[in-house]
Amino acid sequence: MPDLAGRTALVTGAGRGIGAAIATALDAAGARVVLVARSGDELAATAAGLTNEPVVITADLGTADGPRAAVDAAATALEGRLDILVNNAGIALRKESHELTADELDLVWNVNVRSALLTTAAVIPLMLEQGRGAVVSISSISGLRGAPQRAVYAASKAALDGMTRSLAMEYGPRGLRFNCVAPGVVETEMWRENLAKPGVADAVLGVIPTRRLSSAEEVADAVVFLASDAARAITGEVISADGGMHSTLNLWPTV
Repeated sequence: MPDLAGRTALVTGAGRGIGAAIATALDAAGARVVLVARSGDELAATAAGLTNEPVVITADLGTADGPRAAVDAAATALEGRLDILVNNAGIALRKESHELTADELDLVWNVNVRSALLTTAAVIPLMLEQGRGAVVSISSISGLRGAPQRAVYAASKAALDGMTRSLAMEYGPRGLRFNCVAPGVVETEMWRENLAKPGVADAVLGVIPTRRLSSAEEVADAVVFLASDAARAITGEVISADGGMHSTLNLWPTV
């Protein structure tokens, strides 16, 4: 595992699932982690498993002011130093595209795209003062290849990929790196419930070359790598952690 001793990291959406796994992996690598999410109870549960003096910040990043407030609070707690940002906060929406409402579009876009850009924009000045920093955003293979009934979600993740590539070009000369990790089907509570439905497991596993789901911990391992000096030559990339799902010629299962 890469050594992140002495580093600080902010993880959004850290209360459960992939976000909690990322926070745990960064902590295990030696980083001091700031946990951000809307649910204080979930954040407390994540923090209870960490060892390096975690900081808990309750914030709604889907609001216009939430990202800046969260970063300001993190900067205060960490005495102005922030080495790593993980943009993990996000929501998924599965719905027939012709039935989407304007409010649903705004909700997904604000949480998945606007919050990530605003959080990143608030963090960049801190990293520029240090002359280094790594930002890793959690994208999705939906953003790489699309998916049925996920048009707005896929669009939001494709936007996150484009944002990452642009920021890598803009701030690379000043020592900052920006990358994405794009999970496929991850073994979380949401997917476990879906896979229990008749025929779903066979359909999903049939389009994954490894024939198994990825774990949240495997996604977290990719994040830790990209945040570390082991990936110091990597920026502007979208790294898939999906068991090869994005590269298969099979269609995404309509389940």
